[in-house]
Amino acid sequence: MTVAISPPSKKQSDGLQPTGWLRYFSFSLDHKVIGLQYLVCGFIFYLIGGVLGGAIRIELASPIADFMARDVYNQVLTLHGTVMIFLWIVPVVNGAFGNYLIPFYVGARDMAFPRLNAVAFWMIPPAGLLLISSYFITGAAQSGWTAYPPLSITTPAAGQILWILSVLLLGGSSIFGGINFIATILKLRQPGLKLMQLPMYCWAMLGTSILVVLSTPVLAGTLVLLSFDIVAHTGFFNPSLGGNAVVYQHLFWFYSHPAVYIMVLPAFGLVSEILPVHCRKPLFGYTSMVYSIMTIVILGLVVWAHHMFTSGTPPWMRLFFTIATSFIAVPTGIKFFNWLATLWGGRISLNSAVLFSCGFIVNFVLGGITGVALAQVPFDIHVHDTYFVVAHFHYIVYGGSVFVIFASIYHWYPKFTGRMLNESLGRFHFLITFIGFNLCFAPQHWLGLNGMPRRVAEYDPQFTVINQISSVGALLMAISTLPFLWNVVQSALSGPIAGDNPWRALTPEWLTSSPPPVENWSGKAPLVTEPYGYGVPEEQLNLEKTNNIDSDLGSKSQ
Repeated sequence: MTVAISPPSKKQSDGLQPTGWLRYFSFSLDHKVIGLQYLVCGFIFYLIGGVLGGAIRIELASPIADFMARDVYNQVLTLHGTVMIFLWIVPVVNGAFGNYLIPFYVGARDMAFPRLNAVAFWMIPPAGLLLISSYFITGAAQSGWTAYPPLSITTPAAGQILWILSVLLLGGSSIFGGINFIATILKLRQPGLKLMQLPMYCWAMLGTSILVVLSTPVLAGTLVLLSFDIVAHTGFFNPSLGGNAVVYQHLFWFYSHPAVYIMVLPAFGLVSEILPVHCRKPLFGYTSMVYSIMTIVILGLVVWAHHMFTSGTPPWMRLFFTIATSFIAVPTGIKFFNWLATLWGGRISLNSAVLFSCGFIVNFVLGGITGVALAQVPFDIHVHDTYFVVAHFHYIVYGGSVFVIFASIYHWYPKFTGRMLNESLGRFHFLITFIGFNLCFAPQHWLGLNGMPRRVAEYDPQFTVINQISSVGALLMAISTLPFLWNVVQSALSGPIAGDNPWRALTPEWLTSSPPPVENWSGKAPLVTEPYGYGVPEEQLNLEKTNNIDSDLGSKSQ
């Protein structure tokens, strides 16, 4: 690794910014504060979404609608999906860790547009409050998180309009963030830092931000047209007025399938940062992982219609999207084998971060296999709109993103707070989460294969026992949150002091104090050109001892 020195930049400050814990409730321009604001805000909405998901599983524990009315069930279902996607996973894997880590990784003092960065975050709380309050004020939207017309046009209008306004705010936040990440990664890199020397998370965020900037405006325009149909009774998507509901599906999925990669690509990058540190090995196949990420970005924009095989798509279109969807499994599979090769032969520390990372690999592979199956037209027609799709979706977005969020919190918590989390509680958290998740969603594959439709409050009594098993798994997932919350709060107050670099890592965020100063480094920023140089002799790393990293790291990691 080569370490060079760049001059520090002085952030403009009026001296009126609050200090201490109050800065997390302020319009801060510090990317680290904004990152933690994203994380805490997202986790609050995760708890809300979890309560909504628990209500769904309570209802489905019996085959009749005896816990809530059918229209209330539809509202809860819509809120659960919207909250978990737009207010939990997307803001956290992108906004939280992206804001905290990217400036460190490129050697910058902050994001390219600090004020735009703050605006992007502060659009999220009002959007979330607007969405949740719709349930109590007008009644929430009832058309699911996809808002398909004509259902979204014929259900009560007030709740649907509030849903659209909320999603538009959240989409604007994502676009602002994506522009900021692209500018920061491409324009604020230190002199001498090449693109192919960046940590993998930078590549993941660059690809994700490209998807966000290209696809999110399409969703925004689509929802504006949908709102015209609801409020002004235009005929863009309303079949009774000459509109075409299938066009809505094309426009919606042009964003919403890339949205899957907007959720999982940052998770790929985060796992690629965690595993080398705790395996004491370089990341295997760096170049192939970079190209696989960018391949996923390209293919992710041309596979949307595999959600529409039952919507009257012509045979040629079915064939094209089947082939494109099958091809996207190739770069994803490359990353899977890269992670396995990184683990293979390493000096693995089976701590909470590694356990959640390995849990992610297992769950995501299972979700990917069912995804390849769903890409095949005959099979998709059989299980379309059944619980098989629900199971596949949750293995991808929960098993593939939420597990990584927890792994990342366990890994970077010492950097956030300067204190260590309790490993025994962390392992217990992983065990209950992994068991509960698979107990909840694995049986749903059977439900779907045997014909249980999704998004219904009542079902055939033959599915009762399997649904009850699934509900028990959901209960375990809810219980698993308790030791995590206790661990985070108790460790922040009285956990062991972590030191500046408890993992002896080589990436730039660990080459400063924990927590870091306002401008990331108290002195000059290091230029790290080999972030995965584990096992490389110290004299080849050429590390400066002023970078707060063990001087014998290279020899220890051999």
